[in-house]
Amino acid sequence: MKKIMYYNMRIKTIQRHLNEDLEKLNDRKCKLWKLPEERIKLFSFVKKNLERELAELKGSGKGHSERSNNKKVTELEKSKNCETVTEEPSLQQKILTKLNALQERITFWNKKLDEFNSCCELILSRFCTWDFRTFGITGVKVKRVIKVNNRILRLKFENKLQKFLDNEDLHDSESYRNMLECLFYVSDPEVTVKKKHLLQILEKGFKDSETSKLPFRKEAVILANSLSICDCPRIQFLQQKYKDEKKNSFEHELFRHGILLITKVFLGQSVQAREQDSISQANYPMVNSVFIPRKYLLNSVVQQRDCDCNFRQCKWFVFDHDFVLPEYIVEFEYITVVKPHSLFSSFNNAILEESKKNSEGSVLSQDLKFDEEVIKMEPRIKPRPKLISLDDKTIFSLAKTNIYSHIVSLNLHGNRLNKLRDLSKLTGLRKLSISFNEFTCLDDVYHLYNLEYLDASHNHVITLEGFRGLMKLKHLDLSWNQLKKSGAEINVLRKHTASLLTLDIRHNPWQKPATLRLSVIGRLKTLTHLDGLVISEEEAAAAVKFITGTKITQSSLLPHSSTAEERPRILSIWTSAKILTQMSKLGPHSHLNGNWYLKITALNLDGQHLFEITNLEKLENLKWASFNNNNLSKIEGLESCVNLEELTLDGNCISKIEGISKLTKLTRLSLNNNLLTGLEKHTFDNILHLHSLSLENNKITSLSGLQKAFTLIELYISNNYVALNQEIYNLKGLCNLVILDMYGNIIVWNQENYRLFVIFHLPELKALDGISIEPPETECAKDLFGGRLTSDMIAERQGHSDFTQMQELNWTSSSIRTVDLIPVDQFRNVCNVNLQNNNLTSFSGLIYLPNVKVLCLNYNHIESIMPRLKPQAHLTSRQLLYQKVPSSGYGQQGTSKINRDTMSNENLPPIMHSLEVLHLGYNGISNLIQLQLNRLRNLKFLFLQGNEISQVEGLDNLVVLQELVVDHNRIRAFNDSAFAKPSSLLALHLEENRLRELSKLQSLVKLEKLFLGYNKIQDMAELEKLDGISSLRELTVYGNPICRKMLHRHVLIFRLPNLQMLDGIPVNSDDRAKAEFHFSELQAKKNSLIPVTNSRMDGGSFGPVKAPPMKITNVILPGGFSHYLGSDFTLTPEVEDKKNKNAGILTNNPRSIHAEIAFRQLRGINLSPSLLSHQNMASPTAQMYQSNQDEGRIPGSHFPRANQM
Repeated sequence: MKKIMYYNMRIKTIQRHLNEDLEKLNDRKCKLWKLPEERIKLFSFVKKNLERELAELKGSGKGHSERSNNKKVTELEKSKNCETVTEEPSLQQKILTKLNALQERITFWNKKLDEFNSCCELILSRFCTWDFRTFGITGVKVKRVIKVNNRILRLKFENKLQKFLDNEDLHDSESYRNMLECLFYVSDPEVTVKKKHLLQILEKGFKDSETSKLPFRKEAVILANSLSICDCPRIQFLQQKYKDEKKNSFEHELFRHGILLITKVFLGQSVQAREQDSISQANYPMVNSVFIPRKYLLNSVVQQRDCDCNFRQCKWFVFDHDFVLPEYIVEFEYITVVKPHSLFSSFNNAILEESKKNSEGSVLSQDLKFDEEVIKMEPRIKPRPKLISLDDKTIFSLAKTNIYSHIVSLNLHGNRLNKLRDLSKLTGLRKLSISFNEFTCLDDVYHLYNLEYLDASHNHVITLEGFRGLMKLKHLDLSWNQLKKSGAEINVLRKHTASLLTLDIRHNPWQKPATLRLSVIGRLKTLTHLDGLVISEEEAAAAVKFITGTKITQSSLLPHSSTAEERPRILSIWTSAKILTQMSKLGPHSHLNGNWYLKITALNLDGQHLFEITNLEKLENLKWASFNNNNLSKIEGLESCVNLEELTLDGNCISKIEGISKLTKLTRLSLNNNLLTGLEKHTFDNILHLHSLSLENNKITSLSGLQKAFTLIELYISNNYVALNQEIYNLKGLCNLVILDMYGNIIVWNQENYRLFVIFHLPELKALDGISIEPPETECAKDLFGGRLTSDMIAERQGHSDFTQMQELNWTSSSIRTVDLIPVDQFRNVCNVNLQNNNLTSFSGLIYLPNVKVLCLNYNHIESIMPRLKPQAHLTSRQLLYQKVPSSGYGQQGTSKINRDTMSNENLPPIMHSLEVLHLGYNGISNLIQLQLNRLRNLKFLFLQGNEISQVEGLDNLVVLQELVVDHNRIRAFNDSAFAKPSSLLALHLEENRLRELSKLQSLVKLEKLFLGYNKIQDMAELEKLDGISSLRELTVYGNPICRKMLHRHVLIFRLPNLQMLDGIPVNSDDRAKAEFHFSELQAKKNSLIPVTNSRMDGGSFGPVKAPPMKITNVILPGGFSHYLGSDFTLTPEVEDKKNKNAGILTNNPRSIHAEIAFRQLRGINLSPSLLSHQNMASPTAQMYQSNQDEGRIPGSHFPRANQM
């Protein structure tokens, strides 16, 4: 199976290359046709202008007397009409004379076009690349064709031919035609070239005196049916001559240009030459000509070939030179591998100089001069303004009447019209001319029941659909348009033009031009003239016979079918149906069996000129069918062939894949060289076994119809019109696709790195465009296209490429590294973007989206808003160390660097003006200045949780920032620049950091929410620093060491009068009353425990009395108060151990509070009300905290830890 697939791919590739070469030759031929075609169009245009003027002139003469009595006609029109009448005879005569001259030039150029076409095709058909390989020649190009018109030689030829036919009694047309042949003649290079040699042959023919040098030329004219046989001796002679003159040099370009004569030859009675006899009339007395096959020629090089041209190539010897008639002189040029250097041999120079001298201003230039003279003949018609649209006023103006039913003729020639509206109102219209306009269809020409003449030539008509209701039409001109589907267009004409007599359909790109004339004549039986030629009775009979043979009948099925049960295991370029029908065919009497049609398994009807598939209803067991090279315009008549496995329809006129929904067992389908423009979405839904699909050489633009062809293994769609990258995404679901051929599509040139692009998006492919995919290519594709978010990827997901209505972009967990959304204007309405959990290192292309308000980039690797251009190689090792570890001691260098970065960031222009919410959590961010967040001037909510931030900096320009989240980072303290400027910040999240102090927060005057949970705050004095933030309404401090003292809640409630929520617990009036009560109670106890009296020092006054000494036996110090004792106070190891053991446990023993008060007095520190409020901890408040301890938890422990996204 794999070997068959491989060889099938190789065959497809070779056929594709062959088609490319043929297409190139066809393009060259079209370019060579360009001049004749342009001349014909020019003369046709001028001719139709004159015909319109002549018709109007005749019309004005007939109706002059009536119009002169019309009151609406102005004086100017009257005078003009009078002048027209007086000048009419002479003007009409001039117009008629010029029309005749124009018609002659059109006939001349049509003949030129046909001659050039036929000569080109003849030379190309007799050129074989294998014959010229040794000379480095790869092709041949015809430069010029000159028709030889020698009436004397032609008369001699015809007289002698007629005399021969009378003597031999050969009147059968087939036998006569077989004896006529077109052969090539090239002058012998060994004969000295005479300047007049070529002209003498053209003037006097081939005479014996001209061919007397060589032995074989005494009595015969030597010709050949192959370009290589007649021209290779010239090439070899020139090469040898050049070698002799310049021994050390060899040049391939000596023979590039050549001239040959195409002669019309009557071979008469011909035989193959005998080896033992010399070629002379004496040795072949009853023979007119002798031929030698190429393989028997002495100078023929025997070599391995891939073609069978060798068997058809012959060298001819014609004894009677009157049977050789020169027809055309052809100047040609070989196409070589080596670039031409325009070097010519003396032989070629002589010929070219002779040709140049004799046609100084050659025949072609003389013709062009004559064309100009004809164009300038009188009368010269002034150009009229071109109409773009047609309305009632314009119609009345052109027809010179105000009544629709009176309009008999309407000439709209030479405008820019592409639509005709309301023509059905012209019920009396008989003649309509719309030539030289811009019509692509004739939908508006309908129900004109009296129309007899229609000229729609020189437009862009591609179909006749909608062309209806013209039952009286007799003359129709559709030449010079873009009609292709002969079968469909002929059906339209047969149905809606029942009275058609003359039809002109020349110069259209018909799909099947070879059989077009017979098809039209056979199906339009009322025709008398086709393409300007009269249809003879013989031609009509041949057409009827041809049409009869285009129908599938029992007699046509038997010789083209087979009953084989299995396909033989052979490699072949033929279809299975052709292989089987060649190996075993049904016998002529097989139809005698009543069930003969049930035995047919293979059917090969290639090249039968079929217009439709019919009469196959009984072939229920048909497995392999081929209908190549027919005139089919649709797939039909196969509904009953439910067992069909292979169907081939190459070379037809099918424009849509339909009628195969019931062929559920189909495994191979081929529709190459048709007119397909697209694939319907549900075409292949029911075909669950399709393995191979070939759609080469069509006009397909979209692959969306293949999305559900999951079983497809091979797809050949080369030389189509697929242009967009997103079409490749339609194939991503085809997991079994191994071979893909898209060569020759527009995407191949439009998409940069096309091959790697396809390999990346279709990783299961093993071969692309006929070339195997190697592992290094796969790796390179991953490196190049991996992690890119593009417009095509989005279009693939949402099923269309219209992004203007898209408001959200959600693309998470896709390993995206860069964002490339083009065009940006298509994404102007996107306001929410979520690219969480990807590999972005910057905002990439997101900065160009104009209206993004919410951007989520959590779990990426964001280093900066803009892509980082170069590493920080300019930083010293100390500065880098400080950036990573601020506690390293090199703060001075780091600070200066921060200042420089701050200055540079402030000068950067702002970007993303609409961005309000930004999520950058868990990105590994350590330096906020490098992030360049200052450029997001309208940012309101910033989430930076889960990073490695140690300093809050680089946010000075975010003047409208309302909420900042830096939970779960490494912040120990705030530097001076953190919140230096007055801020509009309303909420600040600092949970799960390493904060020990709360300084630098006083500038946050509008702060309402502050989250400090799970930090390292130990001192109550740090919480007292929050007194300056009077707007604070919500605060969390749970998870800090200070929470172990059980004092913070009453302290914070008492000191922050606007606080509404503390550690997740609402603060009510009772809590605030309790806090105030405890503080007043502590104040009272303070006054009672430490009385202060005054005494006079000298009799009348009392000095201060010291308090009695106090013995301290047990001290339990809460955390954070050790600094009160001073450096000269130390604890014994026993006391320290006891302190550590009881750390974080607050008992109901009031002596600990008294001890703290005592220590403060010893240090001379004033007692604050917050400290005195703790003297009565044995009160109900202390009992409440004690109960919490008994339950094994502390206040706030039931709340979740820091917010994590």
